[in-house]
Amino acid sequence: MKKLVLLSLVILTASLMSRGVVGQESEKKITSGQFRASSEEKPAGVRFKTFTYIDEQGIGIEAFQMLVPYDWQFEGGIRWVLDNPGMPAVASFRVWNPNGTEEFEVFPTQPFFWTNNQMVLSLFPLGSRYFGNEVYPPMGPLEALKLTVIPRFRQNAAELRITNEQNLPELAEAVKAQMPTQPGVSTSSEGAKVRIEYNRNGIDMEEEIYTVVQSFTFPIQTVYGVLTNINWYVDYIFSFKAEKGNLDIHSNIFQTIAYSFEVTPLWFSKYNQVVEYLIQAQIQQIETIGQLSRIISQTSNEISDIVMQSYEYRQQVNDGIADNFSQYIRGVDRYYNPIEERSVELPSGYPNAWTNNLGDYILSDNPNFDPNIGSNIDWQQIQRTQ
Repeated sequence: MKKLVLLSLVILTASLMSRGVVGQESEKKITSGQFRASSEEKPAGVRFKTFTYIDEQGIGIEAFQMLVPYDWQFEGGIRWVLDNPGMPAVASFRVWNPNGTEEFEVFPTQPFFWTNNQMVLSLFPLGSRYFGNEVYPPMGPLEALKLTVIPRFRQNAAELRITNEQNLPELAEAVKAQMPTQPGVSTSSEGAKVRIEYNRNGIDMEEEIYTVVQSFTFPIQTVYGVLTNINWYVDYIFSFKAEKGNLDIHSNIFQTIAYSFEVTPLWFSKYNQVVEYLIQAQIQQIETIGQLSRIISQTSNEISDIVMQSYEYRQQVNDGIADNFSQYIRGVDRYYNPIEERSVELPSGYPNAWTNNLGDYILSDNPNFDPNIGSNIDWQQIQRTQ
């Protein structure tokens, strides 16, 4: 039995090392300023700030950043759960417009385990936790959204109903193409989205939720013969919400947030090193944050090619979710930021855009508007790229 458990952990870790799942709330760094977004129509101009999240409880460095409208608020962050050696941290947060109903949310990855080994199931029955993973048979993405995500995260929504559901095979293929291949291990990936409506505080809301379900199936040699273990994950859970009738109107804002969301490579690398250490040391659970800090202190600042490939793959999947959001047209244009020397996706429909060295952006459809007038910050106009 001990060998069975250890082998399961080793294979689980190999899978997770390439997945790089991120995930207690820490400090945020926000630049100053103001922005006003209408909840009914496209505003005459929009302003974004670069939001940076610092993982103070865990690794102690910047974990991720993204562009958000200037007066939107942030809640949540990275939580170190410490009971799962293959996934010791999860991300869960939301950013929302305090002057409206628009909201972008990232949900924590839901890890599961299943097996046809009846001895293991007798020790870890349905609903229990096996090395931090909930014991439950695999589901498809639409089933997972309807039976797992919505009941767990929208259980208090009044008059909730599903108005549309759709499989996303192209998103699933993008994920599967980058999943690790190991001898004897079979993998699968399926993506889907649902659109729901419900009443929140007297307001009829509309929300679109996405997920990708990934599974890793591998044989285990036991005294009873070859049995099968499955580690599967309801992952990449994003949602976009607004008052009913306004969700698609704000697609360009939501797509800008989703495209700009970026995990910091150094944090990503150190997180993967922590996972690798936990598995190799056969640590089933970290007892204290102090113990975690000692493990983190042994990590390197060097980023391997394998880690970078996994990092880039996860960013591509996030972009794929953004691509699949709008029912109509792609709501963002690509600009080149000469200050940071990189491309950035910003809402389409505005002929004029500026940036500054704080990572802020202003877009306007007024040809006479100049953010440098009356400002002590140097704004530089940027151009769209093909």
